[in-house]
Amino acid sequence: MTDLQHLPGLEGILAAYDAIDPRFLDTPLVGHGSADAALGLALHAKVETLNPIRAFKGRGTDWLLETMPAAGPSLVTASAGNFGQGLAHAAAKRGRKAIVFAASNANPLKITAMQRLGAEVILHGEDFDAAKAESRRFAEAKGHAFIEDGAHPAIAEGAGTIALELTRQAETRGIALDAILVPLGNGALLTGVGTWIKAKMPSCRVIGVVAETAPAMLLSWQRGICLGTPTAPTIADGIAVREPVPYALDSMKTTVDEVWTVSDDTIRAAMRFCHTHYGVVIEPAGAAGVAAALQHRQKLAGKTVATILCGGNLTPEQLRDYLGDDR
Repeated sequence: MTDLQHLPGLEGILAAYDAIDPRFLDTPLVGHGSADAALGLALHAKVETLNPIRAFKGRGTDWLLETMPAAGPSLVTASAGNFGQGLAHAAAKRGRKAIVFAASNANPLKITAMQRLGAEVILHGEDFDAAKAESRRFAEAKGHAFIEDGAHPAIAEGAGTIALELTRQAETRGIALDAILVPLGNGALLTGVGTWIKAKMPSCRVIGVVAETAPAMLLSWQRGICLGTPTAPTIADGIAVREPVPYALDSMKTTVDEVWTVSDDTIRAAMRFCHTHYGVVIEPAGAAGVAAALQHRQKLAGKTVATILCGGNLTPEQLRDYLGDDR
């Protein structure tokens, strides 16, 4: 069990907001009448792709490194790509070395981006969790600092600044949210957002969203213990988790109301939906919340709902396959 004193907190989120690189902060909250009409609900989407890494992960990594000693050993992590970019970006700012393990079939666009930001990228294994197991072993053998996404309060608190901004934007616009749909991978985004929402907008239901074919976090949350799955075959690499993070599961106990599943077909439809109605390109995991609004629209009919478009890193091949883009 996690020591409750070390779960993500409101003070940490407030401090993170004051410390995080401003390029990751104060992102747009968008809505469109055509989208709402198609869904039968009012959807407000927080766009987290207009920053140096095209993903929300820079919030958590920047705050994490801000809370760590200024100098120290190399930082080692595993990533499908966006967390690795965030860590590389935060490490480079502080003169630290970042080493990122990724699966051998990881998104090549994200691999190149991590390298461009200064990270050493090592490919290992057939999926994210295989890469993570090797990264942990490597860090221990070399005496490096192992950073596990979802296992540090500061990472969740950095992600929680999204909810801080969202509630302020909602208040300014007179919006009362009934629910927020949050993509659920390693859990930092969901638990950080949930920490803030539960305290500041308690009537809003916090709903995590996993891919149907990657249900480890859902199964573990339902049973209250870590339950892995043999595989996690989904197009949404950012939420393709088969080994849950115990810290994140502990954090979810007080921050999450429900966890829903979505199919890969609905995720594809959600990506097209975002492109059609909001004019933004969103990667599969980043569109999971919109996919939940599509697949579970009957549960949300007439409600006012928020979600987070949390990543937009697509290869040209993915653009063609998912959006029909011939560029």
